[in-house]
Parts: sequence; C-alpha cells; structure tokens
Amino acid sequence: MSRSATAGLSPGDAFAVARERMVARLRVQALAGEEVLGAMAELPRHLFVDAALASRAYGRDALPIGYGQTLSHPEIVARMTEALLGEPGQKVLEVGTGSGYQAALLASLGLRVWTLERIAGLLDRARPLWARLGLETLITARHADGYRGWPEAGPFARIIVTAAPRAVPATLLAQLDEGGLLVTPLGGESDQRLLRFRLQGDRAFREDLGACCFVPMLSRTLGAG
Repeated sequence: MSRSATAGLSPGDAFAVARERMVARLRVQALAGEEVLGAMAELPRHLFVDAALASRAYGRDALPIGYGQTLSHPEIVARMTEALLGEPGQKVLEVGTGSGYQAALLASLGLRVWTLERIAGLLDRARPLWARLGLETLITARHADGYRGWPEAGPFARIIVTAAPRAVPATLLAQLDEGGLLVTPLGGESDQRLLRFRLQGDRAFREDLGACCFVPMLSRTLGAG
C-alpha cells in the first residue's frame, strides 16, 4: 500500500483496533486476498462517513452518506475490489464516487482512478479526504452522468460500477480495454447480482459473483460541478 494512504492518520488512531477486527472478519470469510486486506487495514474508513456514524464504520452495515446514497459495507467493498484487482498503474473508471472510499482504496493499491459522480455535493466532500490521505494525484474526479462514462480518458483496464443498473450500459463496455474487467451490480432493488465481465474481442464474458444490494443507478446529475 502507498505510504501516502496513511498520511491523514494520527499516531493514536482510535479506530486501529476496529480496522484490525474488520480485516480479521473479512479474512475468515475469504472475501479478498492479503493485498486488498492489507490496504483496508490501513485506510481510515471512518473518515468517509459523518462523525456521528464513525463508530459503525467498521461493522457489517452499509451507512448513509446523504442524498439517498450509502457507503457499502466492508464485505461488498472487499469482494468488488478483489474481483477488480489489477496491476499498479492500470487505469480504472469508477462510476459512482459516493463517499470516495472505494476510489481511495483503489488508489492506495496503486491504481490510477477516474471517478464519476452525479451528485456534486458528494464530490465536494470526497476531494478533501483524498488530499488529506495523499491520494489526490492518483484520483481524477468529475461531476457527470455515469451512464456516459469518460470516453476521452479511456480505454480503461478496469471499470467498477457502485450502483445497480438494470442492464450493463453499452457505453461503459465500449470504454473497456481488450482483456479488461467490468464489475457491477445488476438488476432491480430486490433481485440484484454482482457480476464481472471480461472483454475479449467483441464479446463480454459474464461471471456471477453472488447476490448483492445497491442503490439503483440513475442518470440525472444534481448540483453544480
């Protein structure tokens, strides 16, 4: 993990034990390998939620971050990050910045992240956190409609979608590099599956990674950005 990812922590970090317990729980569940777990052990997840919810940041629940959005629970973050993991320096498109935690985790693993968020207020909160953690040089953010992707920055080796569309947007698959991976929840509010697509030639091969529950993916941007 990058040295910069711990820059925002004080020596007496009160949540260190909670993070250790979270990682121990994830390790028992075999949801991710040691590279991902090591990064999660260092990244201060509690900074990405309201201070009133900080004590719950390392538990099993998704937590509200405002605007009807949530920070996914650690189990799903670990599972998606492991499914997406690539080589340091690879380009990743994240559709749905949310709290900024997932982008920070990917950047702390050495990936270069382009992240889109339709709600300007969430980006306004996330940017100072990335800077506090010394990760801002690895993360490029834009207030935009996630369905459109970021074509001028592509192609991407990896794409991660953090809200559930009904069908995989063709615009995102078109921005995936040959051999690249796209990880996304898919489906309605009561019947979602976490899927991984691998692009080979003109075909996208699909792998089912299990049940999940995300907010629906919407296209209208909110706020000025």
